[in-house]
Amino acid sequence: MRRKLLSAGLILVWLLANPRLALSQTVRENRTLIVSGQPGQAPVIQINGRSYVDVEALTRLTSGSLSFKGNQITLTLPTSAANTPTATSPASETANSAFSKDFLKAGIETMAVIREWRSALVSAIQNGYPVTDDSVADYRAQAAKNLRLAYVAVSTDSDRNAYQLLSNELDKMQKFSNNIVAAHQDLQSISPDALKNDTLNQQILSCARSLVSMVASRQFQDDGSCH
Repeated sequence: MRRKLLSAGLILVWLLANPRLALSQTVRENRTLIVSGQPGQAPVIQINGRSYVDVEALTRLTSGSLSFKGNQITLTLPTSAANTPTATSPASETANSAFSKDFLKAGIETMAVIREWRSALVSAIQNGYPVTDDSVADYRAQAAKNLRLAYVAVSTDSDRNAYQLLSNELDKMQKFSNNIVAAHQDLQSISPDALKNDTLNQQILSCARSLVSMVASRQFQDDGSCH
């Protein structure tokens, strides 16, 4: 009995002489570290509320690298893929620079209505027919509808750029039509020869030729005719 008490007393003295070790033995806890987006895990030891992880295990977990200089250890982490610019393949660049099928279809239909609208106005002037707002209303409505369809179909850079030029062409056509309707309302006659010198009429023709050229090449080319 005395020997047991003596042994217990010696253990107590030893623990009191080594308080840190005694404390660590009572609060030490093992945990696991997981880094989001990285496979695997690293062991973590928690002592007195503080967490410790092996630096080499952390390096392996993050696919990093260690370097040593004097009493310093440097951990270098790989550059995040999210912050690295993604290289664009030549195929995707080509696809983005071409017209999409739906936009091309809607654009061609818009151009066709504008051409018919202009032809109807020119024919009316050459034959001395009156031009009223009602007589051009269907052309105006159909052209606006087709332009909206072209806008909805925009999906590439070429679509987006060409849409603006197509919209400019329709604006010019609308102004040209309004001028002719207004002239007939004021009982002003318009000479067929006057169309040759009409600025809007010439701009509409130039823009139409530019748009047709783009349709043929399937590539956006801005020569300034539609501005």
